[in-house]
Parts: sequence; C-alpha cells; structure tokens
Amino acid sequence: MKAVVCRAYGGPEVASLEEIATPEIRAGHVRIRVEASSASFASLLAMAGKHQNRAPLPLVAGTETSGVVIESGEDATHFRIGDRVIAGVQSGGYAQEVVAPEQTVFSLPDDISFDDGAQFPTIYGTAYGALKWRARVEPGEIVLVHGAGGGSGLAAVEVAKALGAQVIATAGSDEKLAVAREHGADHTINYRLDDWRDSVLRITDHRGADVIYDPVGGETFKESLRCIAPEGRIIPMGFAGGTIPTVPANIVLVKNISVLGVYWGYYFGWGRQPVLSSNDARLRRAYEELFHWSRQGKLRPRAHAILPLSEFRRAFEMIASREVIGRVVLHPQD
Repeated sequence: MKAVVCRAYGGPEVASLEEIATPEIRAGHVRIRVEASSASFASLLAMAGKHQNRAPLPLVAGTETSGVVIESGEDATHFRIGDRVIAGVQSGGYAQEVVAPEQTVFSLPDDISFDDGAQFPTIYGTAYGALKWRARVEPGEIVLVHGAGGGSGLAAVEVAKALGAQVIATAGSDEKLAVAREHGADHTINYRLDDWRDSVLRITDHRGADVIYDPVGGETFKESLRCIAPEGRIIPMGFAGGTIPTVPANIVLVKNISVLGVYWGYYFGWGRQPVLSSNDARLRRAYEELFHWSRQGKLRPRAHAILPLSEFRRAFEMIASREVIGRVVLHPQD
C-alpha cells in the first residue's frame, strides 16, 4: 500500500510517499480501506517528534480516518465487511489501509460523507468530551473558544452551540472569524486588532466566560484566567502557541474555578491508566449524538482543501502557515 513514511523526525520534507507492506490484522481489530484522512497540526508535532505521545520511527502519522471495513480479526464482532466507519488511531492514518482496534472504530451513517466523517474521531470527539462530559455546559452559559478558525476550534464552537451555549470566538483574521460566525459563534474577536480579554469582559458585563476552550496555551491561557467567571471551567486543550503554561493556584482558589484536563486518547485506551470496561458504550452513544447533530445541520465539518495523499507536503505547508480554516483532508486512494 501507499503511505506517508517518516524515517527521521523533522518537517514534512523528511517524509516521503512510499510503497510499504500492509499492517498485519490482529485479534479484536479491523482492517479499513481508508477513503479520507484528516491532516492536523498535531500530526506536524508527531512527525517532528514533539508530540506528547512520541511515536517510534519509522512513523506513518495520522490519527483521524474514515473508510470501509475490508477485514476483521479474531474476536472482532462489531463490524462486517463493507461497513462504512470512522476510526481514531494513534498512528497510521496517512495510508491506504489502517488496522484499528474495534473500540476506536465507529459506524459512519450513509448520509455523512467520508470527508466529513474523517473529522469526527478526535476533533469532534474531543470537543464533545470536553464540553459535555467534563465542563458540563448548560444552556445559556457563555463559552469562549480560542483558535476558532482551526478545525478543533470550529468543532468546539459547533458543539457548544448544540449544547445551548452562547459562544464567543477568537481568531487572528476577519476571514477566520467570518467562518466562525457561519458555524454558530454569537460574538467574534480578532485578537490581532482588539484586546480580546477586555472584549470578553465587555460582552459578558464584566462577569467573564463560564467555560473557556483553549487550544493555544501560553499567554492566551494566562489572560483567560483574568476573564473567567466565578465557578468557571477552563479547558487547556493544547499548546499551539508553543508554550505550556503553569496554573497559578491562587487564582484557582480565589475565583472558585476549575482547570479541566481532557485527553480524548484516554477514552480510546491510549493512556497509561486503565479505561473502564463501560467506556465502549459511552463512546458509541457520544458518536451517535454527534452524528445526530450533524444530520440536524448543527455540525458542519469544514474542509479547507481536499488533496490526494501524494500532496501531503502541500497540506502540511498550509497547516504550518496558519492559513487553514477548518481541516485539510487527504485522499489516500487517489
């Protein structure tokens, strides 16, 4: 099969499109013919050896895929040959085939495209887990979403709206903010032009946001602590700004706020801690609700570009330049 292979850590220039052996099927796993893969900033980090889950070399990156089941391993009982599915994988997504454990594979409804489906395994799953399971967003609450022009930010905007929240979105260009409004944001702030912290306080009558979804980190996290409402919840989703912030416990104390960690890979069994046996049913209910919202038009994954797998370098150059609004989707079969 064809796959994007990294034999050294670095930028996309160190990777190449190669013909490699298909992965072996294992018990409890299914083999998927990959129709679409979602390219992400996290994959750039993985290829550079800078991701929190440092993968060994040689590496086929990629964590979000959609496609068709073509083989089932021993003890795999959830799916049949020909089923349309999405899959979250720790690696291996930028290839024509991937082998995934059944607990991270979910049915893809016939009326949802492979291109849309490829964005659900981690970015929509993460937004759902963060905002519904961890932050317990209630209708009418105010959710501040940073980095709202990216795939993760847009997913958070949509999930927050589906939960009945009012959404304030920040991004670095008017074009990105226009897309955030199209996807449901009630208020938008261009952080390059305005003091976004003051804007949040003004919008909320100086009370602050009830929930803050932060994939940026660094100074953005620190400033977020200054515009969070009492008993608010802040979710550090990632560190796209390049700096991992520290949490000042005195602010957590005096403002009665909660700092919530959400690592979606834990629910997929990627963490070092054991996952509850009841987790499978919980995850399947989550994706059923996400797809229900999608059918209602509440979730509309945005593909900034759709490219053949052979143009993976172009895809990652677009991501690195911060020009992408939504996600870039790769087609391994083209």
